[in-house]
Amino acid sequence: MKSLVYCEGEFGKIDGKVANGLARHSEKYQILGIIDSTKAGLDAGEFLDGIKNGIPIFQSSEDAIETLGFVPEYFIYGIAAITAFLDHYDRGIIFSAMKLGMNIINGLPEFFTEDEEFVQKAHDYNVQIYDMRKAPMRKHLHNFTGRIHKVSIPVITVLGTDCAVGKRTTAVELVVALQQAGLNAEFIATGQTGLLQGAKYGTVVDVLSSGFASGEVENAILNAYKGERPDIIVVEGQGALSHPAYTSSHAIIRGAVPDAVILQHPPKRKNHCDYPTLPMPTPESEIELIEVFSKTKVIAITINHEDMTDDELEKTIVEYEKTYRLPTTDILKYGCDKLIKKLFEIFPELLEKSKQI
Repeated sequence: MKSLVYCEGEFGKIDGKVANGLARHSEKYQILGIIDSTKAGLDAGEFLDGIKNGIPIFQSSEDAIETLGFVPEYFIYGIAAITAFLDHYDRGIIFSAMKLGMNIINGLPEFFTEDEEFVQKAHDYNVQIYDMRKAPMRKHLHNFTGRIHKVSIPVITVLGTDCAVGKRTTAVELVVALQQAGLNAEFIATGQTGLLQGAKYGTVVDVLSSGFASGEVENAILNAYKGERPDIIVVEGQGALSHPAYTSSHAIIRGAVPDAVILQHPPKRKNHCDYPTLPMPTPESEIELIEVFSKTKVIAITINHEDMTDDELEKTIVEYEKTYRLPTTDILKYGCDKLIKKLFEIFPELLEKSKQI
């Protein structure tokens, strides 16, 4: 499904995490370009990670269509700001995309299908609107059952010390690395970006009521366990367990009952993103909280290298491994070898299965 991703002024930044994720990995949509006039002409992969991926950054939708020579089927709104409601300018951008003939993929908690103007424009231009974060109807939701305790394979969660630190990216890359090691690994999405990337199993936790959130996480894992017969399941985290503005991590831990946790942390971030008066927790305090709450162990630390030089990153990795006695890495820089080695150490049956391939 050929698509453009809109991320004006935010690509590569915290609020551009939906676009960032789709530029790095997308199985469901074929990303033909990113729209961000402040970075027009650059390659998305090279800008994000220093490696070209062939996804160009365009000035505008019109520029993209002129360059491509056709109108893509989908226009994905790729900004995830805390102020979830669109301003007049961005509404106009989406209306223009609809007029050009593109269907709209919306990852905001502001539902376009409940906005009369959006609905009318969609009718006028004969396009569809898809609200990715709209919760399922009550009759389709699941309560927690406890059947998660019968899952006999390792379930790993990737949690973090803040929102937008790379938990999903680490989880996705770990699943790919496990598959390359010969294992049948499944990813469970818990946010809209993971589902947009093509995750077969998952839910958008932060739009669910507290009575169903842990049940929906459990149900997604049970469906993956039954449907794919995997060797290991990796669950994406949301927010942070210590973050006062988000409760998603509580539901994910309760629903997943993880056998181990990987902690993602940005060492240079001093305050929670979008909350400049809230200081970041230390890895030590977050590990303590996670281990008490989840009754499991943090087995590794993964680093988000934002605002870090390569030298600072390398020194931090050495420091963390000495201080916390946990394997520490940056998966975008160094891959997942340390994580897989630790998983094989803790769950030797995974090593045996990998050798059988």
